[in-house]
Amino acid sequence: MQQPIKRLLVANRGEIALRVFRAARDLGIGTIAVYATEDRFSRHVQAANESHRIGRGGRPVDAYLDIDELLRVARVTGADAVHPGYGFLAENPSLAEACETAGIVFIGPRPETLRLLGNKVAARALAQRAGLPVLPGTRDVEPESAADAVVTLGLPVLVKAAWGGGGRGMRRIASIAEAATMVDAARREAHAAFGNGEVYLEKLLSGARHVEVQILGDMHGNIVHLYERDCTVQRRHQKIVEQAPAPWLSESERHDLCAMAARIGKE
Repeated sequence: MQQPIKRLLVANRGEIALRVFRAARDLGIGTIAVYATEDRFSRHVQAANESHRIGRGGRPVDAYLDIDELLRVARVTGADAVHPGYGFLAENPSLAEACETAGIVFIGPRPETLRLLGNKVAARALAQRAGLPVLPGTRDVEPESAADAVVTLGLPVLVKAAWGGGGRGMRRIASIAEAATMVDAARREAHAAFGNGEVYLEKLLSGARHVEVQILGDMHGNIVHLYERDCTVQRRHQKIVEQAPAPWLSESERHDLCAMAARIGKE
């Protein structure tokens, strides 16, 4: 039987951390903030019940990617659980595994689930095994092999970070000549944002809509979907407006899309 969570450490910063703190307060859970030195005056530092500095030099972002530092604070503060927010280490199985080893609840999927779905290349393979349609794409690609891969896929092509989200590590390739440059830039951005520079190529469908289905799973293997949202309105691959339900889907399309998402969860 899972014991109630009394003290929650949020391994993130800014508005992301503030939202989790608000939810924790509503549930009567104590909150612990972490911050890089440069963020010491940020709102999330003031909003938590207690705050602790993390980082061992280097860039501010490195502090939030330092699993050893995060676990050090969790142990010192007696945190029952760690919430990763989104971005940073949210989709990194190493943090979930470290929490599991330390006997701390990780608010999110199990490490093995993150390995399958946190990495988009692995998630594509999982979807294919489940019999779902997947766009043509590649595995991890280097700048030297990018041009050949683009020729195979056909223009236009999108470079995408295998780990993380939020539009980081994503570039549109419109010509074969720019393939190597775009892949190199995406790799560097992905490494800076997520601590991992793995990227892959995927066929880009011009004019397509971006629709996501939210799924939840519990510790007993139950999977439910929470229907869909249309995230097409974006700037630099960052979502600006999300509409739920998606206004352009027919009922049959909605049913099929949600069923496919749940099938991935079951797989």
